[in-house]
Amino acid sequence: MKHFTKTDCLDDLRRRILSTDLKPGLDLDEAGLSGYYNMSRTPLREVLQRLQGEGYVVVSENRGAKVASMDIDVLRTFFQTAPMVYANISRLACEHRTSAQLDALKQAQIGFAKAAKSSDAAEAALANHTFHAIIGDMASNTYLLASLARLQIDHTRMSQTFYRPAAPAETMLVLKAIEQHDAMIAAIEAGEGALAIDLTLQHWDLSRDRMARYVRPDPLPVDVISLKDHRNAI
Repeated sequence: MKHFTKTDCLDDLRRRILSTDLKPGLDLDEAGLSGYYNMSRTPLREVLQRLQGEGYVVVSENRGAKVASMDIDVLRTFFQTAPMVYANISRLACEHRTSAQLDALKQAQIGFAKAAKSSDAAEAALANHTFHAIIGDMASNTYLLASLARLQIDHTRMSQTFYRPAAPAETMLVLKAIEQHDAMIAAIEAGEGALAIDLTLQHWDLSRDRMARYVRPDPLPVDVISLKDHRNAI
């Protein structure tokens, strides 16, 4: 059996939560995780504490750990806040990006385009996560980066519904997302802040309505209709 280091365990639990292999609100069995990762309880608890600090899990003294929920209150805040954070990060990325970061973003886009055209919604969502995380690094703003990291946990989990098109029109939206990423790269490379903001908000609008249908409070999913109006909160 493979022995996981704390770093390995941390990375794998992040991936499993983002891909919804571990569902929102799921109670985490510490003994089961300890066996799965071939890890003793003490380092596992350190990993869970780290994940709590990042917003992936909630740890309580009496109930143990569970995957962070995505209930109505959480998602209402998400839909109000996300466009503000993404738009400002894109603007700052135009000012502070480096050549190495641009190269990394272009490589991430290659991976995203491949994943988005596949039938693997989880991989597409994770590739999109990587793409936007690199733009976050470009912005070089500690406060916005912390906000982005927390937003992306819920965004990545919800966005899988976008990368699982159920009709030809929805497939075209996925292809449009790939084109928008290319345009965002070009705007950031050219230092066009206003254009980058506009493209970012268009990109947000592209998937917002479908993501709004994916709200998973504990224990049952519900539809959210009224959240669509919050784009103009920026």
